[in-house]
Amino acid sequence: MTQEVRIVAIVDARPGQATAVADAIAAVVVPTLKEAGCREYVPHRDTEDSNRFVFVEQWESRAALEAHNRSPHLQAFAAALGPLLASPLRVIVLEPLG
Repeated sequence: MTQEVRIVAIVDARPGQATAVADAIAAVVVPTLKEAGCREYVPHRDTEDSNRFVFVEQWESRAALEAHNRSPHLQAFAAALGPLLASPLRVIVLEPLG
């Protein structure tokens, strides 16, 4: 049995780059939602820090997540984000306790 995987990814934009980060995020959402195994892929903006974006993701398996990480649109997204970030992207992989 494959176990679903949940992800929280935190993106901190450099000051003055939040709009560019938001635009890059908007470009990656639709192709990601079309990927096999993607159950949820929802970007959010921190209400207390407008430079912070948080993705909440759910994948049907680790294999689906790994395929997502290799996808051309995610690779392009990561390349576009590089110079816009205040700190490295943080990805937290979660598994249910029960």
